[in-house]
Amino acid sequence: MKKFNGIEIYENLQEILNPKHTCLVVWDVQNGLVSRIYNRTEFISNIKNLINALRGKIPVIYTLITPAAKEFRSSWSYYAMMKRFDVDDPAKLPDFMGKGSSERNILEDISPQDEDILIEKPTASIFIGTYFEQMMKNRSINTIIFTGIATEIGVESSARDAANRGFYPAIAEDCVSSMDKDAHSRSLENMKKMFICENSKAITENFNNR
Repeated sequence: MKKFNGIEIYENLQEILNPKHTCLVVWDVQNGLVSRIYNRTEFISNIKNLINALRGKIPVIYTLITPAAKEFRSSWSYYAMMKRFDVDDPAKLPDFMGKGSSERNILEDISPQDEDILIEKPTASIFIGTYFEQMMKNRSINTIIFTGIATEIGVESSARDAANRGFYPAIAEDCVSSMDKDAHSRSLENMKKMFICENSKAITENFNNR
């Protein structure tokens, strides 16, 4: 670790992933998304093992897609959803991730435990429309490990947002996935140039070797 102008600068994985200032984010691992990713079996196994290895050592935060009320959604939101679902009329849009729907539920294999945190959020960034940033600052969290779906959408968007706010973003590269394998791969390549990207084994070993 180096100190410069009174600021501590981490230099290696052990310092970056110190459990004293690290949390784990499980991004949108909901039934409606997990059923559509390209590597479902492998992804579930990897993320389940990582969560089980880190729970009790660092905070675990789950997110839930929670769209704004229909009359308060942005024009862009409707445009993007119409494009996504290939419809020409917003009235034809499905009730995506509606409350009470089974597609909205967190995958049962990795269900949150009592000590975990569940955050409802309306956008593809964990920081917008939530108290996440304030919660992390209250807990003196500096490093955020990102896992979940989809790599090129909410995961990368939140990681970029985290970096812009001064956090260390760490991507568990075998615990993120997408419905689009090519987009997933391109996103990982982008993030490897900007953030910390490690497989779940290296991350787990870092916590076990302390």
